[in-house]
Amino acid sequence: MVNKYDCPIRYALDIIGGRWNILILWNIIRFENIRYGELKKRIPEVSHKVLSQQLKELENNGIINRIEYSQIPPKVEYSLTEKGKTLIPLVELIN
Repeated sequence: MVNKYDCPIRYALDIIGGRWNILILWNIIRFENIRYGELKKRIPEVSHKVLSQQLKELENNGIINRIEYSQIPPKVEYSLTEKGKTLIPLVELIN
């Protein structure tokens, strides 16, 4: 059986290949820490459901951190992990 990730390009595309992932990552790179509402404002075409799904996927893949503050109203910020920071040159090339 061939390893699905025998090619680094295939791995990168699986991680960031979602329709909105590049825009999400670009905004997190630009602002370092960004709140959910700010992301939604900057990418108005994406639905709340899809944005939430893509953020969870990026978090599960170890690309972004989700920091939840216990306060009212709730506050959640997203930032890049060390692994996510390795994608900065790739995202900047696309820009």
